[in-house]
Amino acid sequence: MLDKELRSMIGQVKDGRMDRRAFIQRLAAVGLTAPLANQILALGGVAMAEGASTYKPTKRGGGGALKLLWWQGPTLLNPHFATGTKDQDGSRLFYEPLACWDPDGNMKLVLASEIPSTQNGLLAADGKSVTWKLKPGVKWHDGKPFSADDVVFTWEYIIDPATAAVTVATYRDITVEKVDDLTVRLTFKKPTPFWADAFVGATGQILPKHLFAEYKGSKSREAPNNLAPVGTGPYKFLEFKPGDLIRGEINKDYHMPNRPYFDTLEMKGGGDAVSAARAVIQTGEYDFGWNIQVEDDVLLRLEKGGKGKTIYAVGGDTEFIALNFTDPNTEVDGERSSMKTKHPLFSDPAVRKALSLLVDRESIKKAIYGRAGRTTANFLNGPEKFVSKNTSWEFSIEKASKILDDAGWKPGADGIREKDGKKLKLLYQTSINGPRQKTQAIVKQACQKAGIDVELKSVVASVFFSSDVANPDTYAKFYADIEMFQIPMSQPDPAQHMRRYHSSNVATKENKWQGTNFPRYVNKEYDTTIDSADGEMDPVKRAALYIKANDLLFQDTVFIPAQHRLKVEAASNTLRPVISGWANETDNLFDWYREE
Repeated sequence: MLDKELRSMIGQVKDGRMDRRAFIQRLAAVGLTAPLANQILALGGVAMAEGASTYKPTKRGGGGALKLLWWQGPTLLNPHFATGTKDQDGSRLFYEPLACWDPDGNMKLVLASEIPSTQNGLLAADGKSVTWKLKPGVKWHDGKPFSADDVVFTWEYIIDPATAAVTVATYRDITVEKVDDLTVRLTFKKPTPFWADAFVGATGQILPKHLFAEYKGSKSREAPNNLAPVGTGPYKFLEFKPGDLIRGEINKDYHMPNRPYFDTLEMKGGGDAVSAARAVIQTGEYDFGWNIQVEDDVLLRLEKGGKGKTIYAVGGDTEFIALNFTDPNTEVDGERSSMKTKHPLFSDPAVRKALSLLVDRESIKKAIYGRAGRTTANFLNGPEKFVSKNTSWEFSIEKASKILDDAGWKPGADGIREKDGKKLKLLYQTSINGPRQKTQAIVKQACQKAGIDVELKSVVASVFFSSDVANPDTYAKFYADIEMFQIPMSQPDPAQHMRRYHSSNVATKENKWQGTNFPRYVNKEYDTTIDSADGEMDPVKRAALYIKANDLLFQDTVFIPAQHRLKVEAASNTLRPVISGWANETDNLFDWYREE
């Protein structure tokens, strides 16, 4: 769609000659998703619409127990230390942001009372500030009033370097000020097209100032409430056994009418994805199972005559293999994978390129993911407007071998390639999970045929995704050559997702390995592209910048995408969960109910 035509259509919506639905349908016809269409309208000066609720109950409570199965059990309940999705999800049972995203990528108000727009004067036309009005009468679970002071404090807490918050990249370049008790203003250093980042969604959860004020900075890990949250959410905290169990009860003073539906809540951790699928779909022991990363043929068998079903949601999630740009086997100043080192094998671009040719995405889809998988060469796979058409993938042992031959990597007596005394031996790690171990096997087999020796390592998911700074086996420490997992794209915009790999966000000992750039990738052109995209108000130019950023990751082989993964959850036949491809699974928990 031409830039001129797009601007004309935005103008028609603004002056009433075209309704929002028609605009979205027109953009859908050329491959742009509803979330992106809504974002484009907001950037063009059309007020963002709040998503319609599907919630039917007419009273609070009475729904009995809600039993959730998170086979990767949360290990802490402070969302700003959550390096893994599981910890974000566990925290989100109790803490809340100002807003979140519904299944269609529309904004859903939570602690805010209205969506900022240029029309209501809360969104600056130049994109340099946004004002949020807060709901009156909201209380923390201990009865203390929620106010603008808590929002401002949460920002101060996150941006303090000594706090070592994993969410700092979203907040460090903004200023948050209190206007009055129920109003806060966020000021950006430059025009910011995606203003709905800070305090929105899973990374926007707000902490109570009165309980965390003494634990800002160097004492942040000592806060008792890191394990015993006091939030504003629909359920109040009762019990937490890290990696095992979270229990909550109904918040009778919850600020949304007729919510929540359930009287008690249990999030059980442990086990694996297959047992979780079986406990929901086949036996009905649990109401909901998270992240059912299970071979599709297994799910199809479980669904026959079962008590539950699988639920799919399309977003931008990508299962990928990440390459370590530092040396995981050399320690410098007490730190492995130090930025003061270079990877001894991947410093040669030919090795990275050859490895990308040895991942058989089509076999991975057919043998493992089925309905839940799509082959891709891109790291950024949604919304559609931001998806690059400049990349392609190929599986070829022959081409990979030739690239290595030409680069001087010759097979030794043992068949393993070597050059300058260095052998092509890789440690390939991931979390324990059936599809991931099968993917490892597929990749290892191809690598062996090309003369690359691959050692496989599988880590218990609760350990691999742990936020424990003393744990040597976390993905963020990356004490391996390559590692595989996926990072949920928890908003209908690529800003947060792609900013992770800016050089300012490298995971290091200094920041307690809370930096989001775990491959330790440094590219000045990538940084400049992301910085430009963060401040580009023109939606067409902005999309082009994110496509360029994706293409740089592709050209440098930072990631080898294995699959564009749909969200797959398991739910009982009677449960009515609200699941969005653009949000964490517990983001819309206030709208869940049961229907017999």
